[in-house]
Amino acid sequence: MTHGLKQQGTLKAAVLISGTGSNLKALIDAVKSGRLELDIVRVVSNRAEAGGIGYARAANIPISIISHKQYADRDAHDDAVARVLDDSQAELVVLAGYMRVLGAAFTARFNGRVINLHPSLLPLYKGLDTYNRALQAGEAEIGASIHVVTSALDSGPVIAQVRIPVNNNDDAASLKHRLGPLEHKLLVATVEQFCQGDLRFDCGQLVFRDQLLKQPLQMSHNGTIQ
Repeated sequence: MTHGLKQQGTLKAAVLISGTGSNLKALIDAVKSGRLELDIVRVVSNRAEAGGIGYARAANIPISIISHKQYADRDAHDDAVARVLDDSQAELVVLAGYMRVLGAAFTARFNGRVINLHPSLLPLYKGLDTYNRALQAGEAEIGASIHVVTSALDSGPVIAQVRIPVNNNDDAASLKHRLGPLEHKLLVATVEQFCQGDLRFDCGQLVFRDQLLKQPLQMSHNGTIQ
């Protein structure tokens, strides 16, 4: 099955958040500037106090707050989120600081249509506390990855990455501070490729400009990926 995502016109996307919404803001800003031909049709948060809700409200984007605390289990919450996404007619689902692990039923339902930003050079350091783990391992560089979401945590095909060197005086806070702005650029640059129709998910494989993507695209510090 082919998921070209965009056949013509503006790509419809939903964004899932749990916190500050800085990556959501980066997408909104890129739409406003004209860089992204993207219609953010829905923002979903599992936390009513998430700061990113303010960005969605200011941009007049419909908001759904679906607290996981109101559901008996993960599957029930996932299903509630999935129904909202179906109603929104989103073609692409972007996890932007969404601090919930999505189950197999959800990922199968939206197979090839959900992407996530993760603060490590996957497949290294899946899960949490990535900066400290990289420092403890003595890594010479760290980075961030955009990957396709599957039922296995942070294990779907990697689409694009950005890298920075680890300096001798770096700690987790300094790495996060340096990498954060590049994460925003990486997300925008990756979504841009979907908007342009250059990226698609075809028969379980990533296709970039009609060629199988054998290695993750790499982003330069000026915000372009290739």
